[in-house]
Amino acid sequence: MSGSPHEHVPIRLTRRGRVVVVTGAAVLTLLALWLTRGPGALAGGHEGGRTSDPGETVVVEPGETLWEIATAADPRSDPRIVVQRIIDLNGLGGDPTVQPGQHIRLPAG
Repeated sequence: MSGSPHEHVPIRLTRRGRVVVVTGAAVLTLLALWLTRGPGALAGGHEGGRTSDPGETVVVEPGETLWEIATAADPRSDPRIVVQRIIDLNGLGGDPTVQPGQHIRLPAG
């Protein structure tokens, strides 16, 4: 019986529909990967040797800057990269200003 309400009609996607489905799946996959790896999994790499022991923290001294902390933590690496890693690790993205007495976690190797 043709046209009955229980007849199974296959779903057909247009080209635009396929693009939307594939793009949505890619976005969901990337979001899932970002959530499982965390925001610290950013591109940038690491130049040089070990930065510090895992979990090491420093207390900011009066007049001290993130640049000085990064240079002291890993003198063989590019301070710009180390500063960005410190900002990411400590959640300082909105305001990367440090205050005297503040405890700052340093990135590990």
